[in-house]
Amino acid sequence: MTTPATPPRSLGELRRLTPARVALGRAGASLPTDALLDFTLAHARARDAVHAGFDADAIAGGLEALGLPTLQVASRAADRRDYLARPDLGRQLDPAARELLAGAPKGNDVVLVIGDGLSPVAVAAQALDVARHLLARLAAARIGIGAAVVASGARVALGDEIGAALGARMVVVLIGERPGLSAPASLGAYLTFGPRPGLTDADRNCVSNVHGAGMSADEAAHKIAWLVREGLARQATGVALKDESGDPVPVLPPP
Repeated sequence: MTTPATPPRSLGELRRLTPARVALGRAGASLPTDALLDFTLAHARARDAVHAGFDADAIAGGLEALGLPTLQVASRAADRRDYLARPDLGRQLDPAARELLAGAPKGNDVVLVIGDGLSPVAVAAQALDVARHLLARLAAARIGIGAAVVASGARVALGDEIGAALGARMVVVLIGERPGLSAPASLGAYLTFGPRPGLTDADRNCVSNVHGAGMSADEAAHKIAWLVREGLARQATGVALKDESGDPVPVLPPP
């Protein structure tokens, strides 16, 4: 007996499965007006996310309300133009920040850094919620965060210098990801064991796509907490630490 062939799925079904722009149709040699306007709006939102202001005081106040002593620092990028044109400056602390961290308490197991990155909008929308869930999950694992740092003009690698300056065993960086045309406000988390300047992305683990239509704050916190616990135990992150946090996400009481 011959098994009937599975009928091919329609493009309409594909469009329901993904926010990607597929099967948009055409009007003559161009896109339909609705599709063109939607693309233009998404592009404008992505540009606005990159150039949005970063309210470091509000983020620091939120972290203090969660019980975390918080410092504010800046990179060597003098303004947003500098930040976009010179990525290297966003990876280095400015002299005032180095002096501030030099006088801060040392020897933390974990330092939490929240930086604006390429989407300050994502940080404003997601970072404190992720931090709140993360603190609850780390407390359940008996892991404390010794300090928090809010960094302006930050690239991911700025966390390496911050972690080294504070003598941390591990740094967790929550930062705005490069906006896409379907997700202008996506947050990423980067974890590095033994942070120090000069490390590469091969030395980090990443939990990405934290936003309203992507990974939830609690799911991200679950994965980050697992990576923190295992990274400290194995003394490694990056290619040496595979994310095996599993699914489903365990439910904890509301933090």
